[in-house]
Amino acid sequence: MAEREPLAGEQGGTGDVIREIRIAAPPAAVFEFFTDPQKMTRWKGRSAELEPTPGGVYRVDIDGHVTSGEFLEVDAPRRVVFTWGWEEGGPVAPGSSTVEVELTPDGDGTLLRLTHRGLPEEEKEIHGIGWDRFLPRLGAVAAGEDPDAGS
Repeated sequence: MAEREPLAGEQGGTGDVIREIRIAAPPAAVFEFFTDPQKMTRWKGRSAELEPTPGGVYRVDIDGHVTSGEFLEVDAPRRVVFTWGWEEGGPVAPGSSTVEVELTPDGDGTLLRLTHRGLPEEEKEIHGIGWDRFLPRLGAVAAGEDPDAGS
């Protein structure tokens, strides 16, 4: 199971949400959960359209709300960067913020550091809550566990 390790300050620069979590799976295995649509929907979303190449589509239906953007950087198995925003409108339009995921080997597991940049100040808390909900689910499925066990 994933363990969330809070960072000092939790928020980075203006509009940044930063989270770190240790996952009991190697970086290559964790990386696929950001680039393979079937694996993405095991931890986040009802459906996903992912084209993991720079300029490729990033689109995920999360509980009936669709986030979309494009992949900016795909460096397997170390780093993936994509833009993010909500198709139904609001203060975070599609592609208006950026999610950067860095995967570092940590013994037989992975230290995942996620930085969500460019969010309006009033959106930082709710997006932080969202990542706090989904990253432990990622940790569970990447480690071969049921993400819904115990919930």
